[in-house]
Parts: sequence; C-alpha cells; structure tokens
Amino acid sequence: MKPLSLKAIGTALIQIITACTSFSAFSEVSLPPFYESASKIKPEGKLGQVIKKEKVATKIPGAQAWRIAYISSDVNNLKTISTGLLIAPAGKAPKEGRPIVSWSHGTTGSAQNCGPSQQINPAVALNEYYLPNGNSWTDYGVLSLPELIKEGYVIVATDYQGLGGGGKHQYSVGQTQGNDAINAIRAAGAVKETGAGKKALLYGWSQGGYSVLSAGGSKAYLAQKGTAFDGIEVVGIVAVSPVNLSGVAQVAMRSSENSDQALGKITAPLSGNIFEWAHLAAMMYGLQTAYPHKLQLTDWFTPEGAKVFDELSNNKCFHVLSDSLTYSYGDRYKSLVRPDPVNTQAWIDALISGGIPNNAPVAPVLMYRGTKDAVPKPMVDIYENQMCKIGSNVKHVELDGATHFTSPVEAQQTFLPWFKDRLAGKPLTNACPQN
Repeated sequence: MKPLSLKAIGTALIQIITACTSFSAFSEVSLPPFYESASKIKPEGKLGQVIKKEKVATKIPGAQAWRIAYISSDVNNLKTISTGLLIAPAGKAPKEGRPIVSWSHGTTGSAQNCGPSQQINPAVALNEYYLPNGNSWTDYGVLSLPELIKEGYVIVATDYQGLGGGGKHQYSVGQTQGNDAINAIRAAGAVKETGAGKKALLYGWSQGGYSVLSAGGSKAYLAQKGTAFDGIEVVGIVAVSPVNLSGVAQVAMRSSENSDQALGKITAPLSGNIFEWAHLAAMMYGLQTAYPHKLQLTDWFTPEGAKVFDELSNNKCFHVLSDSLTYSYGDRYKSLVRPDPVNTQAWIDALISGGIPNNAPVAPVLMYRGTKDAVPKPMVDIYENQMCKIGSNVKHVELDGATHFTSPVEAQQTFLPWFKDRLAGKPLTNACPQN
C-alpha cells in the first residue's frame, strides 16, 4: 500500500473538519406545514380565538379531532400563538352543551417541534415514552381520552406557547402555561362542531400540574370579557405529580438570610444528577425567556453553559436534550453553571411572580403524587398548606408505590368519578387537614 503524502493527509483532515463543522452547525428545526404556517401568524385577536385548524384522524370510538392554533397570552400579558389538539364526541350535543376538559401535558422540551399535537397520530390516550408500552421518543396523547369521550366531554390539549406556534417556550412559568390551558377552553368553545357548553375542568401532569394549579388561581384571567368564549365555569382541578416552583421559592426566601442562599436551596436538590439538572437548567432557561429584561442566562450559566443550553433548547426535545448533555458532559455538567450566580433576587422574584397566584383557586383541587415520585413531597405539601389556610378545598392523595410515570395511570381510577361529581354539582366535604 502506497503511503499517503502530507498533502493528501492535509486534504483529508480539511474534509473531516469541514464535515464535522457542517454537522454541528446550529440549524432551525423543521415543522409540519400546519405549524410552519401558524408560527408566522401575528397573535392578533381575541383570547381563545382559533386562527387555524385542520382535521386529524383518530381511532377513539365516536370521536372527531382537530389540530388547532389559537390566541393566548403569557405572564406579561403579551399575546401569543399556542397550538394544540381538540377532540369531541361526534353527533348532536345536549341542549346545555358538552363539558370541556382541558389537559396540560408534562415536560416535552422547549424547541418548536416539541408540541405533542405534532405527532403523526396525536389523538390517542397518554402514551408515555418511559413506560414499556410507550412507542415514541416523547410523551404525547391525552390522559384518559377514551373514557372522557365516552362520557360525552370535549377535550382540548394545549401544546403551550413556543411549541409549534412561534416564539420561545417559557418552560416552568406556570402562569403562562396556565393561560394557555384557559384559552384552550375558550378555543374549544369557539369551535361550533364541538357542541361545547360553559362548564369546564382542568387537569394536568408534572409541568402540566403546575399549569392547572396556576390557571385555577387566575380568577381575574378566567373572568375576562371580550374573549372568543366568555363565561366559562371551572368546576374542578386535578393536578398529578405537580411541581410547585413558586411555593418552594417563597419558603426558601423565608428560611434564608439572603437571595443567594435561597436560590442555592432551590437549585441544590435538583443538581444531584445530570437528568435532574437538565430539568433545572430548562427551568432557568424558561424563566429568562419570560423575563428577558430582568434576567440574563449568564447570571446563572457560565458563558459556555448559556451557549450550549440555548442551542440544545432550540433544537432538541427534552429527553434527547438530556441524552446530548450526558454524552457531551457526563459528570462534568456542573461546569456549565457559575459557582457564584448573580442577580439572584431577580431570579427568585421571577420564580414567584411567574408561578401559582397567592389566592384561593376557583374550584376544588384534587392532587396526586406517587410515593416514589420524582416530585418531592414538600412541593405538594406547600401548596396544600398555603391554599388550605386561605379557605380552599384541597385533597392531597399519595399513591402508594407510584412513580412519576405511573402516577397518571393510577390517578385516573379515582379522578374520573370525581370529574362526574363536580360536573353534577354534588356536595363536596372540605378535604383540607383539620387543625
């Protein structure tokens, strides 16, 4: 074999470097035509106004389904475009209209292609990526969808802003996702084919639990007039494995000497391994997205960390993002965070102001958490204690042996009859602990 010349070796190296550079260059994700079109529409119109919809197939018996894009608004009252999935029973609706159930999904990521409704067959029961029977790289579908359709309910499942309708997703900002869940109800009511009435329920899991708890406390937002579907009446709220970042931030501030110490108390428990840390980093990224004039990524990330996480967040959905972090950084992931975060009071303020409002929810709340859940028990305890003190009706159920990913399936055994009772207006004993 003839030895390679220095010139040939140099040419080969240049080709390898060029190929690697091309492969790793930042590029925008591709979107299906529906979402590509929706992301270019200006968010002008009434809250809940459907600006685009398309029929999608579903194998749920007796159901019809659509992808929708609708007007929402974020924590700063800036209007946005949110996308989602709408499913309703086929046939004539009862005179009083069908109840609307609004589903808020768990963490899928922050890139434009991470909205669950973008799946090829989105109108299915919840399909969890982590469980053996999951068939995807991400969670999608709607918890208890066949059962809800059988009961005659209209179901709407927001993707949240930034996950298909343009703009940047404000992950971990409960009020923004809560607004999306509320405006999804308005959108469902505005689509005449659904036969929707005014009574509504909110339910969500994980990130979605934070969404519905935030929505349930947004009394003034729910009561707004001049929307696409005024007068909705939320009669019940179910939160499965909900995070409660604003509650934790308030407790951390009360028990700390300063905001530096408080932020450390919040972030340390979420930094034990790279998977937990990826959620924490996504949380910080989402906060900065919501409050760009108050927060900078480099307040908390190192310059390298800010660059890496910005690229990952705009290109990859969460579980693939986590895999990329593991591959590239392994046990060095903490090198992406400043050892001395700055502007900490502003970050604490953002966690609190963007989360669950400090007032009683508009309806009874049923919360679930698995005893082996990734969500720490103090998160739900804090919400229960805070809301019970101000006269709310909150029931907290610990699911024995359930994990974060098995809790939704176990919870549906009891929340489905609870839904029926709330819609029927049955009396409900206050479940708050009696002192």
